[in-house]
Amino acid sequence: MSHTTTDEPVRRASGATVPVLAFAGIVVAVMQTLLVPVIKDLPRLLDTSPSNATWVLTSTLLSGAVATPIMGRLGDLFGKRRMLIASLSVMVVGALLSALTDALVPMIVGRTLQGVAMGAIPLGIGLMRDMLPRERLGSAMALMSSSIGVGGGLALPAAALVAQNTDWHALYFGAAGLGVLSIALTLLIVPESPLRAKGTFDLPGALGLSAGLILFLLPVSKGSDWGWSSPTTLGLFAAAVVVLLLWGLMELRVAAPLVDLRTTARREVLLTNLASIMVGVSFFVISLVLPQLLQLPAETGYGLGQSMVVAGLCVAPLGLTMMFTAPVYARLSARYGPRTTLIIGLVIIGIGYAGGLGLMNAAWQTVVTSVLIGAGIGLAYSSLPALIIGAVPASETGAANGLNTLMRSIGTSVSSAVIGMVLANTSNVVGGVAVPTMHGFRVSFLIAAGAVAVGLVLAFFLPRRSPAGVSQLRASSEEDANLARAEQALAGAGQPPQGFRGRVLAADGAPVARAKVTLIDRHGRQAGATLSAGDGSYALAVPAQGPYVLAARAAGHPPLAHAATHGGDRPVDLDLSLPGETVPA
Repeated sequence: MSHTTTDEPVRRASGATVPVLAFAGIVVAVMQTLLVPVIKDLPRLLDTSPSNATWVLTSTLLSGAVATPIMGRLGDLFGKRRMLIASLSVMVVGALLSALTDALVPMIVGRTLQGVAMGAIPLGIGLMRDMLPRERLGSAMALMSSSIGVGGGLALPAAALVAQNTDWHALYFGAAGLGVLSIALTLLIVPESPLRAKGTFDLPGALGLSAGLILFLLPVSKGSDWGWSSPTTLGLFAAAVVVLLLWGLMELRVAAPLVDLRTTARREVLLTNLASIMVGVSFFVISLVLPQLLQLPAETGYGLGQSMVVAGLCVAPLGLTMMFTAPVYARLSARYGPRTTLIIGLVIIGIGYAGGLGLMNAAWQTVVTSVLIGAGIGLAYSSLPALIIGAVPASETGAANGLNTLMRSIGTSVSSAVIGMVLANTSNVVGGVAVPTMHGFRVSFLIAAGAVAVGLVLAFFLPRRSPAGVSQLRASSEEDANLARAEQALAGAGQPPQGFRGRVLAADGAPVARAKVTLIDRHGRQAGATLSAGDGSYALAVPAQGPYVLAARAAGHPPLAHAATHGGDRPVDLDLSLPGETVPA
């Protein structure tokens, strides 16, 4: 699945592109925590039973899990900006439907449509990789990756304020308004990426993955209601294993699979995805525990007796700190690499949960815990897309980051189920009402610390990578094959070679591996692209004779544009220490 291009000229990303994409991620994340302030009131508001009301939350979880890898792949094939706008549009429709109903079934349908927007996170990361220069990419991806936590953290106090003072339907009208604003900004400011993956959409693969995820996540989210040892729960888990195994065998035989399992099985990708699950588990524990602790009456002896709004404000620093760690991550990653930054983030999360065991006696102590854990999660989340992008071809960034976002969602789903079970089993029943205990809160924090410990072990086994200044893209068998095919095309059995070949060189004459070399025709359109091999060599076939510009870019070097006229086999070494040249159109 090598990448190809569209026929439209490439628009440069403006300075507003990153904030607009991050805003889209925050808007999407808001949908995940929008109903937290009114969860306990949903049965009354929808005139249904508590077990039926939980489907309002479960439906969003399931649709988001299914849509994330699918939208990522569609973005690789048909345009990431296009799919980003489509995701946000579906979310707006779902929000309006939920805003206009008090009935259970339409509400579930609306919430299902809202979950589709979760694909916006990997699509935004893919757009950033395709358009931004390397020096801006680290902090931009960090902000986009953290937006899911930022939006979730900021939505809690805002949603609590709205729910406490107005009709709860205003939550959805507000979400729809944010979605429309995000669509408008994306249309005005964000350019479409010219990169496309070759192949077709794998519909059987999408259906198989969707079925497997639903069969797995449904008992995870409903196991507490059905009983973890009930035939329904165990049967769905068993069916999920069978379906996902059959799906994997099918994907290995498809030429253009929805998820390239061979790429996913690489050590760096596999360990990063497993670590993402652990980070997702640790992120959601604090979101479940602290709001309950803060709102429990002081008469319990340990509850902090705060209002819904104050509780949201105390947890809000979790999201704010994640947002402010993006530039910190960029500096740390540039110096030490994303692997080290992930390890640092996990250590900080672990310290936050360990310290949080003794910081549950006052509202200000919960703020300290939120800030500390938010900083760690911000660093950890920011590292994940860099690790993924460094290990997969450019044509697969949407699908690969979609799968990574899915892993985080699985982590939060598992966290919700496990912590819900722990709090239920350790609660005291007072007047027929189950009241969580301090013991349950502390056990929950210990579970989060255990997930962090597992994540640390996984992170230590990640391969070491060079920091910025050396290309951070790892060699892939697919792009090596692309290079070989280009060299073969240039050699042409019995035909004169047609194209350019050479090496990308640094200031000291050393070869630069994994530099991006782009071929631009006289109309300003991209006619081809590749990455230099380990010895700096590259080869690009040309579609027709004429003048071209060879553009080269690598981390730590100024970009170079070299004018070259095609007339057969043209050796051109691209010295990144030389000033760039231009050629008239």
